[in-house]
Amino acid sequence: MRPLDGKVAVVAGATRGAGRGIACMLGEAGATVYCTGRSVRGQPATEGRPETIEETAEMVTAHGGSGIWMQVDHTVEKQVQGLFARVDEEQGRLDVLVNDVWGGDALTEWGKPFWKLSVDAGTVMLERAVISHVITSRHGVPLMLEREAGLIVEITDGDFLGYRGNLFYDLCKISAIRLAYAMAADLRDHPGIIALALTPGFLRSEAMLDHFGVTEANWEDAVEKDRHFAESETPFFVGRAVAALAADPDVHGRNGRVFASWTLAKEYGFRDIDGRQPDFGGYFQRETAGILDRGGPADAHERFELLMRYYQVHLDPARAAETAGIAAALGGG
Repeated sequence: MRPLDGKVAVVAGATRGAGRGIACMLGEAGATVYCTGRSVRGQPATEGRPETIEETAEMVTAHGGSGIWMQVDHTVEKQVQGLFARVDEEQGRLDVLVNDVWGGDALTEWGKPFWKLSVDAGTVMLERAVISHVITSRHGVPLMLEREAGLIVEITDGDFLGYRGNLFYDLCKISAIRLAYAMAADLRDHPGIIALALTPGFLRSEAMLDHFGVTEANWEDAVEKDRHFAESETPFFVGRAVAALAADPDVHGRNGRVFASWTLAKEYGFRDIDGRQPDFGGYFQRETAGILDRGGPADAHERFELLMRYYQVHLDPARAAETAGIAAALGGG
């Protein structure tokens, strides 16, 4: 089935990872996909990474869609204006806009409190992962307004409102959720245009595979190094989530909210390209519940897991009992 035949999408930040997977699965569903990013053949923009937007566009076409690449730095407004001018001229419409520009991995200083962070590095992160999204939506959504229809997807990390362990990283990822909410509010008089946020789970990206020294063909070998990797997902899994949302005639019921690949997989019935249906959210909840059942953390690693779970649930009144149990296990009463 090709439910997105005739539809046009822009995936901002499609060079690798989730962006590449999303572009490919929109293509699988039949869409014409403009794949943007900074890395082109002969001019890599991310040190140590070989992926290019030309490759992504070719993969989109191989999956059954029509892939079109364009080199765009989404922090440069004139380049973004040029992108959408081209889309308008060539297609006359925009149905799906995915904001996946990130560029913050090398800039994130894990393990440091906010008063020890580099302000310069943090400012670049915010420009890339927040301001670029604003610029892109600012100039992309007017094409949707012409037809009073469209879907805007903000890619984030985590479907919760709590802390993510690093101040600048947290600001970037929570901002994607807030952007979806704010855009949905501004679009209240345009009910055919929907904005929402979406998170993948433990992403089996190109960089993550390289980190573990494996390929997609033998990725399970890395489970010996990190048992959580057993519940990982390919970038195509979140891609199928976006394609399912774009094809859903009732997607307006999700306006302004944040969702996860694993919950949407159950609702829409899709699977990863390897046939699996990973559920990292459910897996992590079971893992931390097991730590509590055993009487608390046995080491620093389990303590860290409990702390991360605490930040996932402590702002949710429905999780008050779980929050209290974790706080007690961490020694916080």
